[in-house]
Amino acid sequence: MVVCCGLAYWQWERFSAAGGSFQNLGYVFQWPLFGLFPAFMVWRIRRLDARRKAEEAAAAAGAPDDAADEAVPEPVPVPSRPVVTVEPVRAPAHDDEDDELAAYNRMLAALNARDQR
Repeated sequence: MVVCCGLAYWQWERFSAAGGSFQNLGYVFQWPLFGLFPAFMVWRIRRLDARRKAEEAAAAAGAPDDAADEAVPEPVPVPSRPVVTVEPVRAPAHDDEDDELAAYNRMLAALNARDQR
């Protein structure tokens, strides 16, 4: 943490200098966060470990879980048939094809055939 605060001070001096930029100012705020992160992780790991040990001790003593006290939700019945919410896609009633689209499709088919060789 001390090293990160020293680096933040160094970046502040760089920002205050004539050639300093806002990137240096960003580092001024970032370095202390880098220093606090390992301390936060140690605190978090110790807290999780204490919680795990307490749960193991409660399970060994035969004490009921907090989760066991909560009501179990009723299962949702599964429908016997799938529910259809969208009508199936149908082919158009008429087959009027645009000449330009037909020519483009023929060109794509020819390119595909040439690539298959």
